[in-house]
Amino acid sequence: MHSRQASSPVARPSAGADDLARSRGIQRATLVAIVTNTVLTIGQVVIGLFAGAFSLVADAAHTLSDLITDLLVLLAGRHSADPADTNHPYGHGRIETVTTLVLGSVLAAVGVGFLWSSGIRLQNIGALPVLHPAALGMALLTLAAKEGLFRFSLAAARRLNAPMLEANAWHARSDAASSLVVAAGIGGSLAGYPFLEPLAAAVVGFLILHMGIRLALKSVRELIDTGLPEEELERLRTTIRETPGVIGLHEMRTRRMADRVLCDAHVQVDPRLTVSEGHRVSDAVYLRVRAAHPEVRDVLVHIDPEDDGELQAVPPGPLPERDEILAHMRKLLGPGFADPRRVQIHYLGQRVEVEIILPSLPDADALDALRSHRQTWLAEHPHYRNIRVFVELAP
Repeated sequence: MHSRQASSPVARPSAGADDLARSRGIQRATLVAIVTNTVLTIGQVVIGLFAGAFSLVADAAHTLSDLITDLLVLLAGRHSADPADTNHPYGHGRIETVTTLVLGSVLAAVGVGFLWSSGIRLQNIGALPVLHPAALGMALLTLAAKEGLFRFSLAAARRLNAPMLEANAWHARSDAASSLVVAAGIGGSLAGYPFLEPLAAAVVGFLILHMGIRLALKSVRELIDTGLPEEELERLRTTIRETPGVIGLHEMRTRRMADRVLCDAHVQVDPRLTVSEGHRVSDAVYLRVRAAHPEVRDVLVHIDPEDDGELQAVPPGPLPERDEILAHMRKLLGPGFADPRRVQIHYLGQRVEVEIILPSLPDADALDALRSHRQTWLAEHPHYRNIRVFVELAP
């Protein structure tokens, strides 16, 4: 039996409201970045051309590239909160994952670019141009604005648990680093030490490359459905095992989708629970996991009457289905028994156990005949483990 509580009237509205609030928070933070980068791009181009600082104009091109990534984040933040549909039954959270992968790749490329340009500049120190002091002021202003944007975006990313926004924040830090390199280069040129720029660029390039690779690998792990770390898995197992009615747990699997975790687990219960009681246990597992682990947004519970991971001896041939079992029981009971009120079938240990509920007590001769015939019949039918007969009390 499976119980999936994604449609629970208790959980779904709050989850949707959280997704909407989170999406709006990501969009607000990204809009701040877009405005900041637009103003800086214009300022860097104007001052760079005026001061003859081609490095500042190049940094403006870098800032312009941030506008493109900001628009990607804005688009992803808007659509990742879209509800599940026919083509995306688990929602659109992976839009954030793919965007984070793209941004991580961009960071890695920027890092490589800094390392490459640093080597070229070290070989051509004498070719660096004489710059106007106004370029240094613009570079420092850009540095301060980028660092402020980084801190603002990183705080928003951690508050909203948005890896995509965190990637964009570190992209802003890479821009601050590039502005630092430009400022150091301009300052070094004005002070007579032009070699400071390529050295600083090499250090910053390595740090940016490391950050980009780390974010990209994190996204790749999510895209290939890497499970949660062992310590988080153990906390989930503890929550499930402590749920009333659960007597065992096996085959638990997890995966991430942006800020949410998806989980499915095989939960072992008493093998003779009714379907409705087993479903109630699965509901309890879902509610407890959601309450104790808010990051787990969907839980698929498979109710098992036994540990189906254990190897057991299996009689040859397939187990009989219900129609065949009912025919066997009717033949076994014989004419001395009334038609059963209910027949309950338990498939346990690769064998069948049957409980027959009769509407009235049969005569003594029929009971004696059944007792003597039952053991022989069970020996001849290895798929059956046991057969019990009960009488329903009159109201």
